[in-house]
Amino acid sequence: MAIRSLLARKSIADIVADADTPGHRVPKVLGAVSITAMGIGAIIGAGIFVLTGTVAALNTGPAIVLSFVLAAIACAFVGLCYAELSSLLPVAGSTYTYTYATQGELAAWVIGWDLIMEYAMGGAAVAVGWSGYFVSVLAALGVALPPRLTAATGQAVTLADGTTAAAIANLPAAAVVVLITVLLIGGTKESARLNNIMVAVKLTVVLAFIGLGAFYVQTANWQPFIPQNTGSFGSFGVSGVLRGASIVFFAYIGFDAVSNCAQEARRPQRDMPIGILGSLGVSTVLYVAVAGVLTGLVPYPQLNVPDPVALGVRVIGHEWFSLFIELGALIGLTTVILVLLYGQSRIFATMANDGLLPPVVGRLHPRLRTPWISQIAIGIVVAVVAAVAPIDVLGELVGVGTLFAFILVCTAVIYLRAIDPQVHRPFRVPYVPWVPLLGILSCLGLMSGLAPATWLRLLGWLLVGLVVYFTYSRHHSRLGAGK
Repeated sequence: MAIRSLLARKSIADIVADADTPGHRVPKVLGAVSITAMGIGAIIGAGIFVLTGTVAALNTGPAIVLSFVLAAIACAFVGLCYAELSSLLPVAGSTYTYTYATQGELAAWVIGWDLIMEYAMGGAAVAVGWSGYFVSVLAALGVALPPRLTAATGQAVTLADGTTAAAIANLPAAAVVVLITVLLIGGTKESARLNNIMVAVKLTVVLAFIGLGAFYVQTANWQPFIPQNTGSFGSFGVSGVLRGASIVFFAYIGFDAVSNCAQEARRPQRDMPIGILGSLGVSTVLYVAVAGVLTGLVPYPQLNVPDPVALGVRVIGHEWFSLFIELGALIGLTTVILVLLYGQSRIFATMANDGLLPPVVGRLHPRLRTPWISQIAIGIVVAVVAAVAPIDVLGELVGVGTLFAFILVCTAVIYLRAIDPQVHRPFRVPYVPWVPLLGILSCLGLMSGLAPATWLRLLGWLLVGLVVYFTYSRHHSRLGAGK
C-alpha cells in the first residue's frame, strides 16, 4: 500500500479539472506573442551578456558557436516534448505536473524539488550578472558603489585605496530580485506588458551589436577555431566544446519557464507550441550570431570579463555604444529574472495545491489573483542567495538541475503515448519514441561535461528534498488522502 501511494498518478482529466476550480482559476490573459516574448525574455540574457565571453576564454575559443548549436539541438528535442505536454496539459507546474501524470507522486516531488533549485539558483545567478552590469553603468556615469556591497559574501574585492577586503553582500543583486517580486505580485498581465517592452529593447540592442560588429570582424581572431586542449578535460579541444555546451545550456532554460504560462494562455493548444518553439528558434540564431561576431572582434583569451559584449564594442572604438549595450544588458537580464521568478512561484503554488507544500503557499491574492505568498517566499530566498553566492557555482547548479528535469519531460511523452494513446493531442512530437530518446541522450551527454562537485550538490539537495517529502508532504498529499 505504501509503495502504491508513492507511485500514484494524477489523471490528465483530474489535473485539467483541478486547475479550473474557482479557488485555483487564474485569468487567461496571455497570447502567442506574449508567451513567445516571455521565452525570449528568459533565454536572451545571461547567455549573451555574460557567459559568451567566459566560456570562449576558458573552454571553447571561437568554437563557442558550436557549443551553442549543440545545446540548441538538445533543446529542440526537449522543446518538442514540452510543446506536446503543455498543449495536452494546459496548467501551471511545468515538469512537476507532467511527471505527476506519468511517473507518480514521489517522482513528481523529486522533480518539483529539483525545479525549486533550478529556478531559484537561476534567478540568483542572473541577478548577480545584473549587478555586475549595473555597477559598470554607474561607474561610467561617475557613481562608484562600495565594492564590499557589490560582491558575494566573503569574496575578495579591491577597495578605493588599493587594499583588499572581504565582501559583505551583493546588495544590487538582492535589490533587483525584490523589485521584480513586487512587480509580479501586482499581476500577470501588467508584468507581461512590461516584459514585452523590455524584450523589444533588448532585441534592438542585440541586433545593433550584430549589425555594427560584423563590419569590424577580424577573421584572424577565429584561428584556431578549436584551440588545442590544455591537458584538462573541458579546457579547449573537443572536450572544451562539450563543456561549453553544458555551461551555455543555462542560457536556454527560458522555454522551460514558458511552459508555466499554459494556465494563463488564451488558447494554450495553439499558443504554447508557438511560444516554446518560436522563442527557442529566435534565441538560437541570435546566440550564434553574437558569439561569432564577438570572437571575431576580440581575441578569445581576452573575453573572460563581466561585460564581454560591451568590451567588443569598446574594442572597435565606440565608447558611447558600449554604454548602450550595458543598458541593454541590464534590461535583458531583468527579463530573465522576471520569467524565472514567475515560473518558480507557479510551481510552488501547484505543489501546495496538491498538498505537498503548506496550503498557504498556493493561496491567490483576492484582488490581483496572483500566488502572492509563494511569490514573496521565493523572492526572499532568491534575494538572499543572490546576495551571498558567487555566479560560477550558481550557474552549474542550474545546468544540472535543468538537464535532469528535461530528461523526465522526454520520458513523460513516451510514457503518456503508451498508456493514453487515444487522448487528443493538439500538438504531437514527431517520430516518438525516437525524438524523445534523442532528447534524453543529448541531455545525458551534456550532463557528462559538468564537474563532479556539481553532481554532489544536486545529490545533496535531492536528499534534503526526500527528508521533507517523507516527514511532511507524503502525509498531507491530496492524492494520497483521496481528496
